[in-house]
Amino acid sequence: MGVKSFVEVHPDSHFPIENLPYGVFKPEPSSEPRPGVAIGEYVLDLSVISSAGLFDGPVLKGSDCFHQPNLNKFLEMGRPAWKEARTTTQKLLSCMVILKLAEFSTITEPALCNNASLRQKALVPMDKVQMLLPIAIGDYTDFFSSMHHAKNCGTIFRGPENPIPPNWFHLPIAYHGRASSIVISGTDIVRPRGQGYPSGGSAPYFGPSRKLDFELEMAAVVGPGNELGKPVDVNEAADHIFGLVLMNDWSARDIQAWEYVPLGPFLGKSFGTTLSPWIVTLDALEPFTCDAPKQVPPPLPYLAEKISKNYDISLEVRIKPAGQEHSFVVTRSNFNHLYWTITQQLAHHTVNGCNLRPGDLLGTGTISGPEPESYGCLLELTWNGEKQLPLAETSRKFLEDGDEVIFSGYSKGEGYNVGFGTCAGKILPSLP
Repeated sequence: MGVKSFVEVHPDSHFPIENLPYGVFKPEPSSEPRPGVAIGEYVLDLSVISSAGLFDGPVLKGSDCFHQPNLNKFLEMGRPAWKEARTTTQKLLSCMVILKLAEFSTITEPALCNNASLRQKALVPMDKVQMLLPIAIGDYTDFFSSMHHAKNCGTIFRGPENPIPPNWFHLPIAYHGRASSIVISGTDIVRPRGQGYPSGGSAPYFGPSRKLDFELEMAAVVGPGNELGKPVDVNEAADHIFGLVLMNDWSARDIQAWEYVPLGPFLGKSFGTTLSPWIVTLDALEPFTCDAPKQVPPPLPYLAEKISKNYDISLEVRIKPAGQEHSFVVTRSNFNHLYWTITQQLAHHTVNGCNLRPGDLLGTGTISGPEPESYGCLLELTWNGEKQLPLAETSRKFLEDGDEVIFSGYSKGEGYNVGFGTCAGKILPSLP
């Protein structure tokens, strides 16, 4: 006996019934934004399902959380609401297959499957919709949680003797980013202008960034927050995380290198951050948990987890060079390379009493693996421009105008994928 969707889902799809990620979309340009879940090549309009009274469980019955222009109200309701919504949508979309020797029969949930009018309203072809940022992001924090990335960056800028500062192994380092410039996948990114290192005795360079880079990241979406002054226990932190998205935290390496001492990233980062449109829930990712790396020295008690886990999520970056028809894989990495877990990141963020709120975004930092083909940015792949990255008939040290960068990610199950779709953006020339 098995469960599948009555909506046809290709075996290679990122969006089978085992996934059901959440997003916000417009079915028509003039429509109001509304929440939905992805199923195959369709979006299930949750506002239609809610209006039909099909969310009839004890938590969601009568709620208007799916009649909002973003997911924040739903996120604030916490895990009981998330589980109830997942159970209901899986039931509505399911087709039970019962095997009896050489025969089989199916049992479907009639409320949606057998209601042609409701199906037509609720299931919208994905290629017809406009995807929007799924959350209202009040605050955005970017961590620095990949040991391989930290080691490579430290070696490039400080030398191989002591590439990682000693505090890195004791706490998840982070900085507060700019939420206003976070954009949805498909949004063009204008090459930023700023200052760069002086050459010789001249004044600092000013102009378009000469070292524009991508950063392969993911981000945790915060659900229920915490009160100001009340930290979140690391072993309860998962209940404050709704799910994960792909994230490209674009970086202007020359601007960043000149400005970041002593206070850290500013204009080199704040010009743009791109998110994938679908939030994959931790419930959907649960089958793909794996052990987190052993942390040496052991973390302080407030960061010591009873169960320390990562997720096996395969990540890939492609670059489509300006003027070319095809894109090329430049790196393959995995979420499980993170040294600090997302639950440790959230617990550390609140240990001083900082209050997180629904819809806040916690970036992982660049996710690099141990091998050169798994490095998560051009800074590492070209060793700060010392070598060329071949792309068929051309090559790159850093991104050029017209280049498009495409992230993808998925976890592989038995006969299905739980995926994130894509996170893409194209570089436009700097404004005059």
